[in-house]
Amino acid sequence: MKRSSGNGSQASDDRYAVDNPIARGKVHVLVVDDEKMIRSLLKMSLQRMGYEVTTADDGAEALDLFQANSFDLILLDILMPNVDGFTVCSEIRRVSDVPIIMLTALNRPDDIVRGLELGADNYITKPFTFKEVEARIRAILRRTTNKIEAEPVQVLEHGDVRLDGGMRAATVAGSLVELTRTEYQLLHYLMSHVDLPVSKEDLLERVWGYEAADTNSNIVELAIRRLRKKLEEDASQPSRLITVRGVGYKFTPKGLATRLPPVTPTIQHRRPNLNAPRAAKLEYSVTGGWDDESA
Repeated sequence: MKRSSGNGSQASDDRYAVDNPIARGKVHVLVVDDEKMIRSLLKMSLQRMGYEVTTADDGAEALDLFQANSFDLILLDILMPNVDGFTVCSEIRRVSDVPIIMLTALNRPDDIVRGLELGADNYITKPFTFKEVEARIRAILRRTTNKIEAEPVQVLEHGDVRLDGGMRAATVAGSLVELTRTEYQLLHYLMSHVDLPVSKEDLLERVWGYEAADTNSNIVELAIRRLRKKLEEDASQPSRLITVRGVGYKFTPKGLATRLPPVTPTIQHRRPNLNAPRAAKLEYSVTGGWDDESA
């Protein structure tokens, strides 16, 4: 029997709880933005989804709140007075891998890359729709609850790159390389499919937990660029993280090209040709032995 609901909003909240696994518990989100209207709209929308929301209007307050509370996700504006979002992200990443989504009016690639290099999981460019924000939040929470926690601790080693699941770090040619959570997940997936091309769509789904239409189209390229800077001697000429044109990327171990065994010259001795003309000279072949002998 179909049960009717007199409260459309409650039915919508129930749908959110079913669709998003982590929403079955109480998710605590920190919203950091110096624009009051954006803070209020985000807080109201997130609360309707069933999340607990705390807001901060500048970076200093955000850091104080972070030290005093436990958050499951942070929406962080970049351009703020006094302490900006880059600084907040960097400070938080020193002690925590809580998911961070940068909110930015900066659409310049270098600024976006800087935020991701500091450890942000994704970014949203203003102006944005809440549907876009919702898609990012759901994907990140699915990833952090389902993919990362379920991943078995293991060690992957191909060529001179060793990925340690226990340390969540890599060593390249014996040198330790620090990785953000996203970089670790990306490298883990590529090394698990060593020398096999992996599509951008597959990486978006498996590493970020997104559908291709749910996120920024260039986030994979930006992440690969960051990872190359850490793994390659020359990021502009990668030898490990290879672009497969028209497909995506692959991890190829460095220095494992197939080597042919050295060719050992053999000396071939041939019988004297007794039927050769008597005037023939006695000769020695470089490739064989005595070529001919005449009395």
